[in-house]
Amino acid sequence: MKKLIINRLDYARIKRCIEDAKQIRSISSTEAEKLVVELDHAEIVKPELIPANVVTMNSIVKVSFLNNNKQIQFQIVYPEKANLKENKISIFSPIATALIGYKAGNEIEWIVPAGLTKIRIDEIVYQPEASGDYSL
Repeated sequence: MKKLIINRLDYARIKRCIEDAKQIRSISSTEAEKLVVELDHAEIVKPELIPANVVTMNSIVKVSFLNNNKQIQFQIVYPEKANLKENKISIFSPIATALIGYKAGNEIEWIVPAGLTKIRIDEIVYQPEASGDYSL
């Protein structure tokens, strides 16, 4: 497993979102546990120290599904900002959980609703920290 990098603001906010979602049962215990495991294995750094090629909250990423060569672009957001019509995907979705903290060029095997898939991060179109937006 590659070492994930998460900025400390994202780490704290995601953990809080998980706790809130568990209380109102808007996240399954399985998905919550996957995300917690990812977070707990990450290197936590100050937002200004996040490399520009790392997927963070509010990043816009372009990924390819290597099993079918499909490419999509979306933004990873907190649950209350999720909107599929605007290509904004909740951090609680399996694909967002799979990508957070990984770098452009990384390939990740992850179980999504359709089964095991291999995802490649082709490009980070926008990353808040790289743009100086440290508190998004």
